[in-house]
Amino acid sequence: MAEIVNLRAVKKQAARKAARAKGDANAVKFGRSKAERVLEAAKAAKATRDLDGHKRSD
Repeated sequence: MAEIVNLRAVKKQAARKAARAKGDANAVKFGRSKAERVLEAAKAAKATRDLDGHKRSD
């Protein structure tokens, strides 16, 4: 005899699984590690300091 299954729960489970897969794919495609974000922020800060250092002080 077949097992009784709650279809609503199965649909929710499938939707959660699909959303998780989509999120993981987006994280791989668009995500950056914390080290990359920190490095980019440090480079931007240095570029700003360097630019300010080249300003004329008349």
